[in-house]
Amino acid sequence: MSDQEQQQVLKDLLRERLQGPGEGLSAFLETVHGADLAKWMQDLSEAEAFRVFDCLEVEERAEVLEHAEDPLRELLVEHLTPGQLGEVVEELPDDEAVDLLALAGARTTEEVLNAVDTERAADLRELASHAHDTAGGLMTTEFVSVPKGTRIGDAIKLIKTEGEGVEGGQGLFVVDDVDRPVGYLSDRMLLTHSIHESVDEVMAEPIAVAVAVDQEEAAQQIEHYGLTELAVVDASGALVGVIAADDALEVLGDEAAEDMLKLVGTSLVQQTRLPVLQRVLGRLPLQGVTVAGGLVTAQIIDYTLDVPSTGAHLLRFVPLVIGLAGNVGIQSSTILVRAFATGEVEPDRELAVLGSETLVGLLIGTVCGAIALGVIAFAGGASGAAAFPLAVGVAITSAVTWAALLGCMVPMVCRRVGIDPAIVAGPFLITVSDVSGTGLFLSVAHLLLNV
Repeated sequence: MSDQEQQQVLKDLLRERLQGPGEGLSAFLETVHGADLAKWMQDLSEAEAFRVFDCLEVEERAEVLEHAEDPLRELLVEHLTPGQLGEVVEELPDDEAVDLLALAGARTTEEVLNAVDTERAADLRELASHAHDTAGGLMTTEFVSVPKGTRIGDAIKLIKTEGEGVEGGQGLFVVDDVDRPVGYLSDRMLLTHSIHESVDEVMAEPIAVAVAVDQEEAAQQIEHYGLTELAVVDASGALVGVIAADDALEVLGDEAAEDMLKLVGTSLVQQTRLPVLQRVLGRLPLQGVTVAGGLVTAQIIDYTLDVPSTGAHLLRFVPLVIGLAGNVGIQSSTILVRAFATGEVEPDRELAVLGSETLVGLLIGTVCGAIALGVIAFAGGASGAAAFPLAVGVAITSAVTWAALLGCMVPMVCRRVGIDPAIVAGPFLITVSDVSGTGLFLSVAHLLLNV
């Protein structure tokens, strides 16, 4: 049984336990990893998600919230009392705790900060003061540092006493008398040198960035220099935080995905879980540009060529149809390919996603078709045919809806037959969408016009 199939079996078991007594659900949840549970809970109703969450211990709640997407996290945070949220915050690293508190109201956040340890509250307030997309917003204040001249043996003892709560720590920083980082030692360096040596003798030169630097630039520094940790310093050069390599990798992945999705007019959020109308509103601006360009192209063709018949007039709008169908199809396929890669769309959700994405295409096609209809009607139709604007509008709607359906079906079929959807969902989809969309547009228009 593949991992995907095993995940599906466990997800089905969760749904079965939700239908039974609470004891059976609690026992089952003890065997499930928090990351898996956070993923499955996205497909549950609010009542079911709350029931699952209420069955978890504090440590398990923290694990789920750490792995959950923001919409689910926000829902669960609102479900918690300030006291319960404070218990969860105590279990999380500083940077994760700040991200969680950002989803709570200002009053709740203040109650939580007043309830936690004073030193911890100060660290959380400091982190929260930085913009989330800067090095300060990405860093953690949980790290180990030692002054110059410290013996390696003493540094190791310090890691044993203070390093327990450090998230993903791979070593320690050496600082001068005003807390400026002057060196770095990895765990390997500490273990392969004599405990009697001074850290000054073996430390490597540290790489540091200012607290206000963009998080993507900080992540690129880690990647460029092959670092496990990057120092973050304030205006005076003092060490105030550390960015771990795994956090940097996540930032670079998110930035790359965001840039790719912007190219096709969508965003980084899980599109297949958004309400249909929200998806439509998010994707319409790109189609608006395409409609405007297509209508201008149609006018250029009209002024350039002598178009003698209603049937020939339809050809003026073929570039518009190709542009719209291509955009909508690529949007759907890009979203599906990414959703497959991230596990957002599992086999049991494929039909639901296919239906919702096709509905998105229908609504986008209807809006674009209506705009085209209005413009053509205002311009006087074609060859006096009163039905011409309506025929073009309906034909555009049909072609765009088909493109959305095709944009989902091609990646789904590819995954079913074992072909990488990313390979096929590019040139192949564009070609098929252009050819079939044009054919559908002309067929529907000719049928309505009887030409």
